[in-house]
This record gives sequence, C-alpha cells and structure tokens, in this order.
Amino acid sequence: MPNDLTPPDPSIVLELLEAFRCSKVMFAAVSMGIFDRLETKPQSATGLARDLPADPDALTRLLDACVGLKLLERRGNSYANTPTASAYLCGTSPRRITGYINFSNDFLWQLWGQLEGAVREGTNRWKPVFGWDGPLFSNFFRTEESKREFLLAMHGYGLIRSPLVVAAFDLSRFKRLVDLGGATGHLAIAACQRYPQLLGVVFDLPEAASLAHEIVDGSNVADRIRIVSGDFFSDSLPEADLFALGRILHDWTETKILTLLEKIHERLPTGGGILIAEKLLLDDKSGPQWAHLQSLSMLVCTEGKERTLAEYEALLHRTGFGQVQGLRTNSPLDAVLAIKQ
Repeated sequence: MPNDLTPPDPSIVLELLEAFRCSKVMFAAVSMGIFDRLETKPQSATGLARDLPADPDALTRLLDACVGLKLLERRGNSYANTPTASAYLCGTSPRRITGYINFSNDFLWQLWGQLEGAVREGTNRWKPVFGWDGPLFSNFFRTEESKREFLLAMHGYGLIRSPLVVAAFDLSRFKRLVDLGGATGHLAIAACQRYPQLLGVVFDLPEAASLAHEIVDGSNVADRIRIVSGDFFSDSLPEADLFALGRILHDWTETKILTLLEKIHERLPTGGGILIAEKLLLDDKSGPQWAHLQSLSMLVCTEGKERTLAEYEALLHRTGFGQVQGLRTNSPLDAVLAIKQ
C-alpha cells in the first residue's frame, strides 16, 4: 500500500479533470464553424477572427488548444486543418460526424450535467433539463432542421461502424435485409456493398424518409435498397430473412425489447437471422470504458442501457432465437447474430 512518502500516481485523476475541457474545445470549434472556414484556406487568427467574428486573443487561445489536440496545425502565422479534422469535422465532408458533435454540444452536454439526478432517480433528464415530455426522438423531429441534424449525426457515426458490423459475420446466405430504425440507410448500404446478392430495406419513421432517399440514392447500391416508412413497434414489418437493429435495443426497457424481438421472430422464416449492433459490456462488466459511458448516456437520454452478450443471449433465447454469436469490433459498436430456430 502507498504511504505518505509515495502517494499514488495522480495522472488518471488529472486527465479526467481535463477531459471535459478537451471535448468542449472541439465542440466550440465545430459550432463556430472554424474547421469549415479553414478547409477553404489556412488563415491567421486575426483574419479568422474578423471573418467569424470573434475576439482575436480569445480565438487564438482556442486555435492553439486545437493544435495541441491535433485537430489543427500551424503553417507559419496561419492555422490549417489536419487530415482528421478535414474528414470528420467539416460540414462538407461525406464522412463528417459534426451532427453528432453538435448533438453532444447542444443536448448531451446539458443532460450529462444532471447525471447525479439521473443516478438518484433512475430516470432520464429530458423533463428536468428541457421540460420535454415523450421519447427523446420525437423532440428532435419538431423542426426540419433539428430532424436533419439528428439523422446526420447518426449517419456520420454509421459510416464508421456499419462496414465493420456487416463484416463481423458471413451474411452471404441471406437474401433480404430489413434495417429497423435504419435512419439514413448507412447499414443497409454497407451490407449491400459487401454482399452483392443482398436486397435491402430501410425501415424508419416517415420523418426520416426524405434524408434516407437522399443518402441511399447517392450510393452505388441504390437499385437494391428500398425505403419503407413505419413504426417498428406498431406497424407490420416488411418481409425479410435478416433483420438488423443498429443502436436500437439499448434505447428501450427490457419489456419493449422483448416485444420487438417477438415481433421480429414471428415475421422471420425458420433459419432467418437477426443482426444486433450494440457496444457489448464484458461478461463481468469491468469494461470496456466506451460501453460504460454509453450506458450512462442511455440513462440520461433514454429508457435503456448497455448489456453483456450473455444478457442479449438471454433475451434472444426467451423470444425463440438460438445459435447466438457475438463479435467485438474495433469500433463504437460490436455485433451479435442469432438465428430463428
């Protein structure tokens, strides 16, 4: 045991103390449009301050912090985007995750500020923070702008994770995939690009259809993907031999999950499959950190939480699925595949 002469290494505490500041630097720079401006051409702090506008000294501090975080680089007296910033932090990039960053800045930042209340009461923070009733998703669809921003947030994330999810297992035996809550169609696109025999359906609320059409129609597999509007809890599901649920189950209570899994099981033919994309907790729940933090995010945002593979397996077995396999990926999501017996 350490004593007063050899105190424990404080680095982890100091790193955590600064972690939220690092996030806010990136959030602020995206929100102010700094990366978009610098993508056009490198600029000095003075010139950029004039264009934004912003206080020159304060902006210089923010730009220098972005250099320290390896989001910007100096070129003489000017600042320029790094390749990472160009790919993920610019509104013109097809791989941007600015939607999720703005969602984190505008909503998650405030919800996480009420984490103590969520832990004490075991409920999300939408009502206490924003005064909103109803599920999280309905509040993002109140305006066309907020709807598009939220869906693009999920799209940017999907471009990173969906190719790994559809490659986790050999899906070549399946002929028709229906991605429930498929948003912009990123998972269906990735699946159809990997499996040339596959036909895809993106099934989501009517409010998501226009952007889904826009994204899917711009892909090289548009001729094999349909967009179908509906609510997977209340409407009939399209015909499929493989259903996908990407970041869906972690939003809901166990009761609602079982209802949805039973509905999918009933719709599938024998031998049909269900592909679940969630971040899996380790069996002893000692990690990974991403899953721990995501589970807390579900606490402040939704009705759900993250689970272990064994917990998903139990839910799947209760609803008639077997041959459950799980695979961890080097991405924000892992993959689970189960087969109707």
